[in-house]
Amino acid sequence: MITEKLQKAINDQIAAELWSANLYLSMSFYMEKEGFGGMAKWLKKQSEEENGHACEMASYLIKRGGVALVDKVDVVPNEFGTPLEVFQQVYEHECRVSKMIDELTDIASAEKDKATQDFLWSFIREQVEEEATAAGVVEVLKKAGEAGIYYIDDKLGARQ
Repeated sequence: MITEKLQKAINDQIAAELWSANLYLSMSFYMEKEGFGGMAKWLKKQSEEENGHACEMASYLIKRGGVALVDKVDVVPNEFGTPLEVFQQVYEHECRVSKMIDELTDIASAEKDKATQDFLWSFIREQVEEEATAAGVVEVLKKAGEAGIYYIDDKLGARQ
């Protein structure tokens, strides 16, 4: 059985993951409107991944005897700036998500719930990759400048 405190914390994280999914979907729509179809595709994949995280957390919570909730998800922005600014926001957001996952893991530790700690470590490892990927896109966009932006767009569109 999972404690009430941990159940609430995981449900809060589910809401955060759904908000992240909506954020990336909004960014995808924005980038498509701006003519960057590859970046739009990359961001849509990111949205799908975040939605998958929410579902994975919900399934885990149910397996542990908890109740998974789809709570209110706040509105996300709709304007984001240049492609570089978009991906800087992606990087900053991934850093915030890492902090939330770390805090959730701390709660699991305080509740002495080793199974949940183990479950969350996969997300901690994934966040290292997410931050590095976003930071890498930011750096490539900085180096590419105006001349290389469509090349980068094409490369990001190749994401599977």
